[in-house]
Amino acid sequence: MSTPGGENLKQPGQPSAQDTGTTAALDELARRLAEAARGMQQLDPQQVLDRVVSLAVAMVPGADQATITMVRARRHVYSAAATGDLAAWFDALQNETGQGPCLDAMWQQQTVRVDDLAADPRWPVLGPRAAARGVGSMLCLQLFVHEDTLGALDLLAHEKAAFTDESEHIGLLLASHAAIAVADAQKLEHAAIALVNRDIIGQAKGILMERFKITADQAFDVLAKLSQDTNRKLHAIAEDLTHAGTLDR
Repeated sequence: MSTPGGENLKQPGQPSAQDTGTTAALDELARRLAEAARGMQQLDPQQVLDRVVSLAVAMVPGADQATITMVRARRHVYSAAATGDLAAWFDALQNETGQGPCLDAMWQQQTVRVDDLAADPRWPVLGPRAAARGVGSMLCLQLFVHEDTLGALDLLAHEKAAFTDESEHIGLLLASHAAIAVADAQKLEHAAIALVNRDIIGQAKGILMERFKITADQAFDVLAKLSQDTNRKLHAIAEDLTHAGTLDR
């Protein structure tokens, strides 16, 4: 932009004259993360997890593979999403040995960076076995802790000391976006299931009202009583009635 006197002025929102361009990479990272977050809207939880591990390998410097490690009831370790066989195998190894940097990230430190997995004394059984399969270094980031389920985003590299401060910074930003995306996807899925269940229960009530000439409240009481007597979910009782036309005790 030029003034009447011919002087050049920066457009609004542009960096100052003293800026050396150091924020350009951060601006690009913010843009990519925003695009990634938008791209995960309306996906189901599994699709979100698959998208996160793919983004992690594409965006975090040093990452060769990625997995989202889940721990249920603080005992059972499994891979909820993985970009390759090595990443999925690593979670199976953590489950077998009961140790690993991903478990430490979830339970203790939130973020664990390992430069040389084979030589690290914290995981004497897991480290050498993982290194023998080609895992040189790792970056593990806590995703969430929800009731009895924990999750971590884990990045694997074949080279030792593959991850830097930049890797950790980008990984933490990605993990924060991923945790929100997973939570939102789970809420949407739960809401969709609730709507379906409500519709099925409504159909079952209608069948009972027509068949026995009873009110809506009375029909619901019949379903609730059968659910209690058989120790089955009410929506399962309703689904059986709508499909089979009978109430099995």
